[in-house]
Amino acid sequence: MIQTLKKFFAFCSAQNRRKFYISIVLGVFSALFAALKIPAVGVMLTSILEGSIPNSSIWASFGIMLLSILGCSIINYRSTMLQTEAGYGTAADKRMEIAEHMRYLPMGYFNENSLGKITSVTTNTMENLSDVGTRVVMLVTGGIFQTAVITLLVFRFDWRIGIFIVGGLIIYALVNSRMQKAAQMCSEEKVRSDASVVEKVLEYIKGISEVKAYHLSGKYNQKLEAAIDANASANTKLELTLTPYMTLQNFVAKLIGIVICIAALFFYTHHTMTLLNCILLLFCSFMMMEGLEKAGSYSALLRVVDLCVNQANEIMNVPTMEIEGVEASPDSFELKAEHIDFSYGEKKIIQDLSVTIPQNTTTALVGPSGSGKTTLCHLLSRFWDVDSGTVTLGGRDIRTYSMDALMRNFSFVFQNVYLFKDTIANNIRFGQPDAPMEAVISAAKKARCHEFIMALPNGYDTIIGESGGSLSGGERQRLSIARAIMKDAPIIILDEATANVDPENEAELLSAIQELTRQKTIIMIAHRLKTVENADQIIVLDHGKIVQKGTHRQLLAENGIYQKFVEQRELAVSWKL
Repeated sequence: MIQTLKKFFAFCSAQNRRKFYISIVLGVFSALFAALKIPAVGVMLTSILEGSIPNSSIWASFGIMLLSILGCSIINYRSTMLQTEAGYGTAADKRMEIAEHMRYLPMGYFNENSLGKITSVTTNTMENLSDVGTRVVMLVTGGIFQTAVITLLVFRFDWRIGIFIVGGLIIYALVNSRMQKAAQMCSEEKVRSDASVVEKVLEYIKGISEVKAYHLSGKYNQKLEAAIDANASANTKLELTLTPYMTLQNFVAKLIGIVICIAALFFYTHHTMTLLNCILLLFCSFMMMEGLEKAGSYSALLRVVDLCVNQANEIMNVPTMEIEGVEASPDSFELKAEHIDFSYGEKKIIQDLSVTIPQNTTTALVGPSGSGKTTLCHLLSRFWDVDSGTVTLGGRDIRTYSMDALMRNFSFVFQNVYLFKDTIANNIRFGQPDAPMEAVISAAKKARCHEFIMALPNGYDTIIGESGGSLSGGERQRLSIARAIMKDAPIIILDEATANVDPENEAELLSAIQELTRQKTIIMIAHRLKTVENADQIIVLDHGKIVQKGTHRQLLAENGIYQKFVEQRELAVSWKL
């Protein structure tokens, strides 16, 4: 229990941890104010036992009781506010910290780890910590302090009863320890099933088109239902596993109270304890049970808190790429790879590859699927680090630039465009949040977006759905190009930017790309002949190696992959309906 509490507080930021510590200190004072009920009762009992009840005793008892109630109320209010601020603040800070950390993780991490797991950590896990976890931690600590204060008071009345309580607390702690171990076994399964549900829901929603088109609803419904059923079973198992221990724990707590009562009555009847102390100890027994039940009932959930912290730390402990470096601008925008190798796990993707991409030239990457085209682009822009060899920008190893300084030199237009659920204007100015509207409109006009944007209900203030689902593929591509134009980076990487565009949008898209790529260093991956034939150099990849390099005319003269590529494209174009 203590280790879990220490881990939870270490997980919080310094500011939020301070709020929790203040709340804990307030909890001690709350326990002391709650304990004032005992002297309040004691004042009245003393007068009753003496045979007269003067007004002074009544007012003294009333005053102490009022002080106890007001003190507890004010302190508990302030403590609850601090807990709430610290709990939700911790969740918000950690979500941002995780998001910032993931910016600098190698892209391979996202291939190995499902979207469902990451989503579950940033939603379910953080929600558990901000709400359930925080409440559990404070209730457990509050119950411990209340029990400790009452125990000290009991020792003040009679050390013999105090020893009975300490013995009972040892038994209580042993039962709680067993419950913690039982919770450990079930909590891991619960957290895994929570992540699985999120993963299956996301998979079902994202693939709903394919599910409908191929009549897979029954199959995928079964997968989703199985995940939900497994989650229900995991939660039920957790409850059923902990219930016997919680029952036994509560029994021990009540047994401690009963022992206090019996012992107090025994000592009184044997004339070794005053009647006043006997009655006050009976009163203490009920407050003791209340504190123990508060601490014990929620302590089982501390294991869930522990797992939540571990899950978040698991992401935070994934090593980032080395992002520290110089905040420098390159002397030129020439990219060069020298004898680079790269693997996904055991699979070799890039093998001893060397290439030079001069400044303000266009380089086209061509090759069969799986030849390493996209991987090479990612290595040149440092989405991944090479296993061996070097990649340089302006003669400087790209790993010596700070990550932010390096990324300022690159703009990307991917085949699958991601647009955020926000206004069109904010999606365009994504790289420059403070850019004026005039700059946004100018970029949109260059990207051939302005006309279709103005046709939307609210123009540039139109909120588009997540991923831009309310727009056509060509419109999304042009918005992506407008975003890249806004950034105005000197190096542009086009990854199959025109692959899924219909003929009606292709002309507009090509015009937008021309605006984007003027006097830039261009690296493009393309399967359409018209987008590569005018490139300054064409690099043909196969199995992670460069097998051909030259201009369109030079490569046509060779009997190789590029010649076959051109023949296949010309054959495809010759087909008529």
